[in-house]
Amino acid sequence: MSKVFWNGGALLAPVPPALVSCGTPENPNVLTIAWTGIINTKPPMTYISVRPSRHSYNIIKESGEFAINLTTSSMCKTADYCGVKSGAEINKFEKCGITAVSAVKISSPIIEECPVSIECIVREIKPLGTHDMFISEIVGVDIEEKYIDSKGKLNLQQCGLAAYAHGEYFALGRKLGDFGFSVRKKKKRK
Repeated sequence: MSKVFWNGGALLAPVPPALVSCGTPENPNVLTIAWTGIINTKPPMTYISVRPSRHSYNIIKESGEFAINLTTSSMCKTADYCGVKSGAEINKFEKCGITAVSAVKISSPIIEECPVSIECIVREIKPLGTHDMFISEIVGVDIEEKYIDSKGKLNLQQCGLAAYAHGEYFALGRKLGDFGFSVRKKKKRK
């Protein structure tokens, strides 16, 4: 196999085209963030990286709160729109037909139409260059009930989540396994 070398750049994929909500349920704002992920388990920590020029930047910086809302494939147009339009100029909730509802632990809203919403409190802001990273503690997760089975397990594969890779949106495919499946011992048949 031969590979072509490119200089370092922002190429890691897929990532979630997450709708990050901030503000209040009465005066909500939303922006799309692909620069997000998990950075710690205990306490549960995440991050979002936001350009300081974005309208949402100061809202998040001043409130110290936001929610990461996972988007479905059917929400790709909304995710794209919320990533290219500014909340300083338009109410993206109204324009996209999405609903801001109260979160449990934070004052920022969550998005009702998203199957999973992750409530976050900012613990540190780290300037990195074009973006500042909001390192945040996950203080709650709101999950649409229909995605939780009778044993209390979250079935994310049923959510129809979207992915973003190098400027393009994709529907996530079928489940290939779960954590530890490569080393799990097979059950003996009786």
